[in-house]
Amino acid sequence: MATFAHRNRRSGRRSPLTSAALLLIGLLATGGAYAAFTATSSADAASQTQVTKLTEEGEKLFAANCASCHGLQAEGTEDAPTLIGVGAASVDFQVGTGRMPMAASGPQAEQKPVQFTEEQIAALATWVASLGPGPAIPDERYLQGDGDLAVGAELFRINCAMCHNVAGAGGALTQGKFAPGVVGVSAKHVYEAMITGPQNMPVFNDANISPEDKSAIITYLQYLETSTSPGGLELGSLGPVSEGLFIWIFALGGIVAITVWLTAKSN
Repeated sequence: MATFAHRNRRSGRRSPLTSAALLLIGLLATGGAYAAFTATSSADAASQTQVTKLTEEGEKLFAANCASCHGLQAEGTEDAPTLIGVGAASVDFQVGTGRMPMAASGPQAEQKPVQFTEEQIAALATWVASLGPGPAIPDERYLQGDGDLAVGAELFRINCAMCHNVAGAGGALTQGKFAPGVVGVSAKHVYEAMITGPQNMPVFNDANISPEDKSAIITYLQYLETSTSPGGLELGSLGPVSEGLFIWIFALGGIVAITVWLTAKSN
């Protein structure tokens, strides 16, 4: 036996046991790769099936609830704009905040109770997204409220405070329009508003404000929601108008009342 093994080593041939082991390893590796490929293919197929199902359901929901204004293929009408190319994020924001469907025409769509379930909103968004490329629903990693607070505060003051107020309380615009309050709004809807530009709001795409900076703005808004006012009574956080009105009514009113009382007492 030793002579046979020595002869194999000298001739450069593997022993039968080594060949069998290598064959077994090759078979196991091939089987594992095939199983992984099959599992991936099955997952992709299941995902595609889910997307197809959502798209079909979304088309039915759109035809029943939205087509009267936006057209059967979302091409738009005299009463409403086209939705081709607005993306899933726009649908998720408008429908998820109750702004759509609109109860009545007006200067702008106002927030109201949501009329669809989360599953129905996802179906509508999936179908509209299939009509043309547009902003997608944001990644969860940008919605955690763990961005740079100082950067978010600065970006909000530069880009948003002129309409939404530095405290995020909202403000009046022209012709009956307004910038809504943004404190207490979900992180997903804040992000979607930035990338879709609803109503009179400009679009802040990733070239204007990066996803990380959008996350920082969300962090600042969540800070405003949980922090207390260092100055005491906030007066609605509406700025100098409400504060000035408070002074006129209560402070000067108190001075006038005291003056009248002193005059009456002296008489």
